[in-house]
Amino acid sequence: MLVYSIIMFLVAALFTVLGIAIYKGKTDLIHDYHQTKVTDKSAYGKAFGKAMLFIAIIMLLSGIIGLFENLTILAVAILIIGLVIGIGFIVVVQKKYNKGVF
Repeated sequence: MLVYSIIMFLVAALFTVLGIAIYKGKTDLIHDYHQTKVTDKSAYGKAFGKAMLFIAIIMLLSGIIGLFENLTILAVAILIIGLVIGIGFIVVVQKKYNKGVF
């Protein structure tokens, strides 16, 4: 599970960098198609960035738990549940600021 943990740490670092950039206003990192009806780009970026940071934290937590050999199933379960919740947050942000997911 060491390889799993390393991958989770690297992907969590990438999501953290992207989440912070989006939070600070670089909404151009999000595809234009998903921003067609957004009027308040600053609030949209902050909300989307928070969702990305939540996903990064879940990946980091899953990677840390994955370091313990007897908690492998728990690490994967936390990752799956966290990703579902994180994607749910992104859907809520899209519905609120873009008036729909697509």
